[in-house]
Amino acid sequence: MPEHSRMRSPGTAVVIAAMMLAASVGAIVARPAERLADLDPTLSLEDMIPRQFGDWREAALGRVQVINPQTQELLDKIYGQLLARTYVSAEGYLIMLSVGYGNNLRNRGSLQAHRPEVCYPAQGFVVEKNETARIATSSGDIAARRLVTAMGERHEPLVYWFTVGDTVVRGKLHKRLVDLRYGLTGLIPDGILFRVSSIDRDEAAAYRMQEQFINQLLQAVSPADRVRLSGLGAS
Repeated sequence: MPEHSRMRSPGTAVVIAAMMLAASVGAIVARPAERLADLDPTLSLEDMIPRQFGDWREAALGRVQVINPQTQELLDKIYGQLLARTYVSAEGYLIMLSVGYGNNLRNRGSLQAHRPEVCYPAQGFVVEKNETARIATSSGDIAARRLVTAMGERHEPLVYWFTVGDTVVRGKLHKRLVDLRYGLTGLIPDGILFRVSSIDRDEAAAYRMQEQFINQLLQAVSPADRVRLSGLGAS
């Protein structure tokens, strides 16, 4: 066989090297040994999120239903903890808060299974708008998504974001990169899905009130809890 026929092209060599590197990284990521949640086993959403802060206080139960269309069995598989509350401002404006925490994203599945784009239509809502957003806070901006949903006369604008460990992830590829970062350190990440919504036909006004709510809530929690909830201030 001629010598040149046995030689690999530079392009082939690069592909093989990339495959070998991917296999090596995959092997490392496949065997993380410690859960990030075990480094702080005392995390409690009930204790983390105050019932009253800034201009807001928890409203009486039953005034507005927070949408969680999955069955309790499915929610238990996705989450280690789930907190759902309704807050009312001093002026009487209502905000619905839903925070889900998964302490082991590998075993419980992705919190992204509970994304509003998926769970709201499952409840009978129509998603009229779905766009990226940046929530401005005194500690920095949060990469989030804003949706406008509707079912009959109920118009419910909402904003949400998803964290893996101490990082807000902006999509599937970004989530994989963050998972890889934790895998290389031998840690299994936890995660939080944070969502606020309000029943309001004026979506611009709804988003202003939601941003005010988010800002006052993040100012009311400890710096460590702020990192957990939003990724802001993470090293």
